Amino acid sequence: MKSMTTLQPVAKLLKLTLFCTAAISTSIITPSALSILPSVDVATANAAQEQKTKRVPALREKVYSQLARAQKLADDGDVKAGLEALDSINERSSSMNSYEIAMMHNFYGFIYYNENDLPKAIAAFEKVVAEEGIPESLRVSTTFSLAQLAMANSDYEKVIAFLDQWDAINTKPITDGYYVLRAQTYYQLKDFKQGLNYITQAITLSDSEGKTPKENWLVLQRAMYYSLNQTDKVVDVLERMVKLYNKPEYWVQLSGMYGELGKERQQLSVIEAAYQQGFLTSKSDLRQLAQVYLYNGLAYKAATVMSKAIDAGIAEQTAKNYAFVAEAMIQAKEDEKSITYFAKAADLSPSGKYDQRLAEVYVNTEQFEEAADAARKALDKGDLDFESNAFVALGMAQYSLQNFDASILAFEQAQKHKKSQRLAQQWIKYVKREKVHAETLRTALL
Repeated sequence: MKSMTTLQPVAKLLKLTLFCTAAISTSIITPSALSILPSVDVATANAAQEQKTKRVPALREKVYSQLARAQKLADDGDVKAGLEALDSINERSSSMNSYEIAMMHNFYGFIYYNENDLPKAIAAFEKVVAEEGIPESLRVSTTFSLAQLAMANSDYEKVIAFLDQWDAINTKPITDGYYVLRAQTYYQLKDFKQGLNYITQAITLSDSEGKTPKENWLVLQRAMYYSLNQTDKVVDVLERMVKLYNKPEYWVQLSGMYGELGKERQQLSVIEAAYQQGFLTSKSDLRQLAQVYLYNGLAYKAATVMSKAIDAGIAEQTAKNYAFVAEAMIQAKEDEKSITYFAKAADLSPSGKYDQRLAEVYVNTEQFEEAADAARKALDKGDLDFESNAFVALGMAQYSLQNFDASILAFEQAQKHKKSQRLAQQWIKYVKREKVHAETLRTALL
């Protein structure tokens, strides 16, 4: 058990998740701000009376020694014996004054706190502040600690109630910890406007003192701006976070938010800068970079990023990923280079759609035997979005191979589809003329 004279608070973690549409998501962890609980070292109990602003009953030697015994048992790790000693004192509480009773409950609170029994700890500390005969400094500090404990116990309405009580008795300047605790509580209650007001006050106070605001304060501020759909303000916060902390996730999130605002050039600049710093290491980040490149007309860069991610084992060797690289190569007018990736996509897919695309590329690169094979394979596998395109590719390949009858048959199948009907009819007429012309020429040469 932790010594009550050297108590270090246990922070309970509260998770806040910021969701962004452009593949930005991150969860943040903010401590409950459980920072200082009032000291209950009995050796200093009498000294506390000297700081009182009103008359406080004395802590008598007999009670002092009994509390000291309970403290020693608890400090030595015998929690049960420590509680039993306090129970024994409590049985005689009718003979104790208000301050002595308060100190007894304070000890109960610390033992329960150290045992992580927050409901009992809160109940004990509430009894402390309920006593009239305690120093105001103890009442103030204990009330604030109650707010912190309620936060750790996820009892957010109680946090607000305790802080309201604290407001009524506190006479000292308000610190940033107060504003942060208020902000965290209102965030959990989904009162983002109130929460934003308090976290902004904490950050403003820090700025006015020439300090750097804590990172989790900015994370909380960003989360609330996002929840309020104030995208421009989210960008402002993220720009500051990038400058102050230079973390990969903030670069990626800033890029995504620029995208939400339609600032594509800034989006590209930020995500490319993150890439050059080696910040983009996950498949989602690299895919986002590739998509931003593609959107901005940098198709070859998009293909290169994704192909490197696949080769490095960061992105999976899936039909979808290989097809992304292939289509980017097509947009970059690198048809020959796209073939390898379309072929890999086709091998991995039960659908014939990538074989169809492969057939079309083979036709464009005048590899007609390969085009015909790929088109037939696409038709055999089926599940095509536009079956007519496979017949058109097959017809064009067969025509170029001077297999006129096979070409006409393929275009007749394409003609059955409304999407390609007119094109197929034109090709049929053309192929038939070419067939007659070829036969005439062959006859003339005999």
